[in-house]
Amino acid sequence: MSDQTTTGQDRPELHEAIEAFVAAGFAGIQMRVHDDQGEWVGSAGVRKLGETTPPPTDGRFWAGSVAKTFTATGVLQLVAEDKIGLDAPVADHLPGLGLDRRITTRMLLRHTSGLFNYTGEYYDDGTFAPGVPAAGKEWVDTRLATYRPLELVRLALSKPARFEPGTGWSYSNTNYTLAALLIEQVTDRSYGEQMDERILRPLGLGDTVLAGEVTDLPEPHAHGYYRYQDAGEWKVADVSRQNLSLLPGAGGTISTTKDLHTFFAALNGGRLLPDPLLAEMREPHGPIGYGLGIFVQDLGPDHGTIYHHNGGAPGGYGALMYSSPDGAKTMTAGLTTGDAPNDPAEMFPKALNALVEAVFRGEHRDAPKAT
Repeated sequence: MSDQTTTGQDRPELHEAIEAFVAAGFAGIQMRVHDDQGEWVGSAGVRKLGETTPPPTDGRFWAGSVAKTFTATGVLQLVAEDKIGLDAPVADHLPGLGLDRRITTRMLLRHTSGLFNYTGEYYDDGTFAPGVPAAGKEWVDTRLATYRPLELVRLALSKPARFEPGTGWSYSNTNYTLAALLIEQVTDRSYGEQMDERILRPLGLGDTVLAGEVTDLPEPHAHGYYRYQDAGEWKVADVSRQNLSLLPGAGGTISTTKDLHTFFAALNGGRLLPDPLLAEMREPHGPIGYGLGIFVQDLGPDHGTIYHHNGGAPGGYGALMYSSPDGAKTMTAGLTTGDAPNDPAEMFPKALNALVEAVFRGEHRDAPKAT
C-alpha cells in the first residue's frame, strides 16, 4: 500500500522502485526526489506492523551514518578557517588520548587511520572483535543506554589498531567520534552547538538532531523493528526508541527526507564549503570510493558521477542520501525493517541499484546484484 504526493507529473518508475523495497522485506519506505521534473514524495509499506497506514512522507527517522557527512562538513569548515590542518596530527589538538601522531585529520575523515571500530570490528578472516553492544539481543536490551564520546574512543584505543595509519582503509565509527571531539577542542564549544550554528540553523533544518541523549522519535514517525535470537528463539522488537548517544558524530542522527535533501543539495551546490575543499571531500579513495565523509559513485560515461552517504541505526531504520554533482538532483529516503524472516539486507543492493537507476539514469530496469 502506498501514498504519494507529486509536484509535476506522476512518476510510475519511482512508485515501482519504492515498492521493490517492501517486496524485499522492508516494513516501509518514504522517499523524496528533486530533479528537473520538480519534487516527488512518496511512501510504500506500512507505518506500523499490523496496520495499513503507509509511512508518513514527512516522518522523522533514525538516519544513522549520514551524520558522518555533517561532521566532515563541520571539520572542513574549520580547515577553511585555518583552525584545523587537514594533514596535521590529530594528537596536536587531542593530546591526552595517546593517539598515534601519524594519524591526521584527513585519515579520520577518509577512514584510513586504522583505529578499531568501537561498535565491533569485522576482520577479513571472518572473525569479529566485539565493542559496545550494537547488534543482537545485547543491543536490544541496552539500546537506551547513554554513552560518552570519550568512553567510546578510549574503548577503541584500548584495542589493537587494524593497520598502520594511512596504509589501508576500514570503515570505523571511531574516526568520526574523534572528529566530533576535534571540533569541540578547537572551537571550545560542544559538537551539537557547532553543528547547529554552522549547518542546521543556517539551512533551517529544524527536524534534524545530531547530538544529545534523545531516545524518542518526534511524531510523525514510522516504527522500525529488529529481528534477533534469544535463547535459540527468533523474536521481533519494536526499536523505535533507541539512544542517539551510541554513535556521536558518526551515526547519531534523527532527520527527515526534506532536511536531508536541503543539506545535501546545499553541500553539493557549494553553499557550505569553498570549492577547493568540496573537491577534496569528493576525491574517491580506497576500495569503494570514499572521499571525506562522502561516497563517490561513477554511473558510467553517459550519466557521470553521483555522491552519497547512506545510514542505518543498529536496528530498525535506514536512510538514503544521494545527489548529482551540482546538487540540482537529489534523492533522500528513510527505511524501516519489519518482521520478515528473510534478511532484507540481502535484497537491499538490487532494490537500491534499481532505485538509483530510476532517479539518476532516468530509467528503471533490473540491475545486477552487487558482488
